[in-house]
Amino acid sequence: MIDNCSFQSLKHSGITIEGYSRAMVQSVWRVPEWEIGFDIGALPWTFVPTPTWFITHGHIDHFAALPNLVSRRAVMDLPAPTTIYLPEAIVDDAWDLLKLWERLDRGPQSCTLKGLAAGDEVEVSQNQVVTAFATRHPVPSLGYVVWERRRKLKPEYQGFSGSAIRDLRQSGAAVTDEQRIPVLCYTGDTSPPGLDENPITFEARILITEMSFVRVKHPRDKIHSYGHMHIDDFIERADRFHNELVIVAHVSSRYEIDETRQAIAENVPSPLRERIHVWG
Repeated sequence: MIDNCSFQSLKHSGITIEGYSRAMVQSVWRVPEWEIGFDIGALPWTFVPTPTWFITHGHIDHFAALPNLVSRRAVMDLPAPTTIYLPEAIVDDAWDLLKLWERLDRGPQSCTLKGLAAGDEVEVSQNQVVTAFATRHPVPSLGYVVWERRRKLKPEYQGFSGSAIRDLRQSGAAVTDEQRIPVLCYTGDTSPPGLDENPITFEARILITEMSFVRVKHPRDKIHSYGHMHIDDFIERADRFHNELVIVAHVSSRYEIDETRQAIAENVPSPLRERIHVWG
């Protein structure tokens, strides 16, 4: 196997999360079972077959490998089309970037770029929908929620026999309602309002977000102005996190990962502490 770019892997509730994320280095994530990825700051070779990507913003550590992804998939002639969803404000610039690389590389940059705004949704499979929400960062940015769709029999038809339900369906009656379960939320880079203004971030089964800073000497007002979060932002909101798993990533490159782990162990209250996984 080609190992060009290190990444980690974690399984939770039947979902595999793979990726790497450090501030100013690179952020790239994917869920192989769903064939979707989030941000493309780097491109591990095994991620190339993933056809659908959701980009949070255009900073280089989240977006630099876009031409690599698109060109490799085009050259390899993979069966599924390459589709990139990204904030609508950066679509034209992304196309300009790809066209420049097409000239430099003398190779195709064939893909579909689709701009999204907060509130938009994308059907990625029969059972899954991705919705976009606004985050807080100095550049145009979005976060994403992956919802599982289920059909449930309407209350008024509970207790009906199978044949009766069949007859109702054949008559054109809608006998089920759609239910949506927020399975995974990915915020990318954001200051606290990206969470506070989107309560679903606290409810998704799995939350992948950032905890860039943990040192006391780092002033939070400055951190927030750059669109990032501090460990104290989590401590203040500890009772709001109802997620089964909170993956904190994008740790500052000034730190060793163990410094962030120790800060969480010593300062974040239970039960949130036990549900946090530091990615790094």
